[in-house]
Amino acid sequence: MRNYSRLFFLTVVLISSLIVPVLAQDSALVTLPQQLTKKKQVVTFLLPLYLDSAFDAGGQYRFGKQFPRYFLPGLEFYEGVQLAIDSLNKEKVELDVNVIDTRSNRNLQTLMQDPAVQNANLLVGHIGNNEVRPWADFANKKQVPFVNVNLPNDAGITNNPYMVILNSTLATHAQGIYEYLEKKRNQASIIVFTRNGAQETRLKGYLNDVEKSKPGAQLKLKYVTLPTDFEAANLLPYLDSTKSTLAVAGSLDVQFARKLAGHLAELNKTYPVQIMGMPTWDGIRDFESDEYKDLEIFYTIPFNPVRTDSLSVSITNYFRDKLFARPSDMVFRGYEVMYRFGKMVADQGPNLALGLGEKKYQVFTDFDIQPVLLNKQEQQLDYFENKKMYVVKLLNGTITTVN
Repeated sequence: MRNYSRLFFLTVVLISSLIVPVLAQDSALVTLPQQLTKKKQVVTFLLPLYLDSAFDAGGQYRFGKQFPRYFLPGLEFYEGVQLAIDSLNKEKVELDVNVIDTRSNRNLQTLMQDPAVQNANLLVGHIGNNEVRPWADFANKKQVPFVNVNLPNDAGITNNPYMVILNSTLATHAQGIYEYLEKKRNQASIIVFTRNGAQETRLKGYLNDVEKSKPGAQLKLKYVTLPTDFEAANLLPYLDSTKSTLAVAGSLDVQFARKLAGHLAELNKTYPVQIMGMPTWDGIRDFESDEYKDLEIFYTIPFNPVRTDSLSVSITNYFRDKLFARPSDMVFRGYEVMYRFGKMVADQGPNLALGLGEKKYQVFTDFDIQPVLLNKQEQQLDYFENKKMYVVKLLNGTITTVN
């Protein structure tokens, strides 16, 4: 089969590039493995694999010995899915698992007509911003749960009890941040450094909403808007050499994050300070450099980043010994989504939508999937969202969870 050859070739390129290998049978539809196809429950993954664009009309790979980075998220997630299928197969869990390449030459409407989509009991999507609403609307119409594994936004969707957001929204992060600040209120002075911008205003609004919802004494957060070219001197008036300060970065911008944390790391030598950042900080590898030495950096994340359990270690060892590589976060996310929701749909079948909030079959992350009612007065269930927030501490390159 031509598409099998394509994926086999990509596997060779991936291994030679020390990147996650992928094995599949077709760029549009993959059923894994054959011995699981007896069952009635169908799980279909919507992943950006880019198989058609990787090869020209003559079937030749377009990129020589290189491997485009934009291929990675979907392929790495898929590798995790494969490993979970192996685990489920050993447990004799009967599932029909399919994969749709959302970056194939077929358009969205054609993909939606694919039998693997039409017959799905569960749709799982690693998708782009412009794809959220079409797939969510499709799932709502078909009354089939649709799990969005990567995008932390609701795309303005309402009244859709079949959509599940795993990568929590900014509003949920704001709640997690505020609740952590509440725990620290007697240990440190709290100050929010922000900048002018629509996104920053929205974040402040979310924090204010959380504060208003809290009974009793509130934090009454103090906000300081910094100029574009701010320096350490702009921060100094809000620090104290005699007690600790917890500085909150009130912006998602990563350049702002690096600059603010860099100045605070320097000031930390005289003025004891910690910094609470945003979920976007999880991808800032600069924070592991000497520039930020001895600065305690905190941020929130909806997926457990600690890989010390026996299953995580076995996956890491497999990649090290067999593939000479390190598994990415997407590998672990693919594994836990396939395993957890696979077990659930196998158990509950067409009733899966009624049990989305059950805390069963957790793997790495303690998912806390709750209904979201954007308009409390109408009491309308708009979608489900993972409300679990891990507060991560990064200190001198070492990551631990503190909440």
